[in-house]
Formats: sequence, C-alpha cells, structure tokens
Amino acid sequence: MPEDKITIDAFKIITRAIAGEWSNLKVMVHHMAQLLVGALDIKACSVLLLNRESNELERAASFGLSLTFLGKGPVSAEKSVAATMKGETIVIRDVHRDSQLQYPDETLKEGIGAVVSVPIPYLNEIIGILRLYQRQAWDISERDVDSLRVLTGLMGVAIMHTRYLNGLQAIGGVLREYPREWISPR
Repeated sequence: MPEDKITIDAFKIITRAIAGEWSNLKVMVHHMAQLLVGALDIKACSVLLLNRESNELERAASFGLSLTFLGKGPVSAEKSVAATMKGETIVIRDVHRDSQLQYPDETLKEGIGAVVSVPIPYLNEIIGILRLYQRQAWDISERDVDSLRVLTGLMGVAIMHTRYLNGLQAIGGVLREYPREWISPR
C-alpha cells in the first residue's frame, strides 16, 4: 500500500500559500508548485491554465522542469492527458506503458517516469490542470490523490478570484482617469 505523503502539516502550508497570495496569480501558483514538489518529494510540478481561444494549456507556473522540456511546444487540451479536461484525475504510474501523453519522447528525455494530472475546477468548468511529475514509476496513494483534488478545488476559486480582482482593479484604474462629474451621480 502506497505511503501518504501529504500530511496535515503540508496541507496547511500549501493552503496558506494559496490563501495568502490572492492578489498575485503568478506568485500563488509558483508557491503551490514549489511546495508540492517538496511535500511529495517529486521531480516537478506545473500549473497549466486553459486558453479558451486556442484550446491550449498555458503554463502559469512550473518548478523542477528544464527549459528544454518547457519549450517542447504548445500543450493541447485535447491531446495532453485529455480526460483531465473532462474532470478526471489521471494517474500515469509508468509513462513507458501509457499513450496519453502528447510529448512522450520529450517526457522520457526529461527523466519523467510517472505523471499525475489533476483538473482545476471552478464552478462547473475545468479552468486548468495541476501536473505532478515523478522520476520513476509512482504508486501515489488514493489519500494523496484526494488531497490534490481538494487543493485544486481551492486553487480554482483562488485563480478566478484573483482574475476578477485584477479585472476590477483595471476598471477602477480606467475610471480614475475620467473626470469625477462623469462617473458620480448627482
């Protein structure tokens, strides 16, 4: 039976990182990636957010991956562990025995042996994916998978909150440029 790696202490630290960085999306997701690599003792972690126009997953943050791997090409939401975009958590315990990866050769060259792909939900939509990469075949515990699902649920709320907050701040900045009498009711 696989050992649980996400302890309550690790869970607290990671959720505090999510909650503490609401105003800066880049900082929040980067901290999340770093903390997960340390807590799970894994090779790397990426946070990928869906670009609805291109239907590609854009890297919001990553930790532990080489620039060569990061530059391998666009990540298609339809080709790269596509079931994750349908809301499924996918555990590829051994990349040598799986065909769900968009870039299998690059994955092997990067020294990745296993991938866990967890959807980042917001309301009834998947807005991105959390990807965890392990050096060798990986038998992740079901409890850790459940903890990752809870964390990505929190991430989804935090990401969208931050996007809305940044949008409102931009609108406020524009409104401050107009003469007060144009925007204030009499």
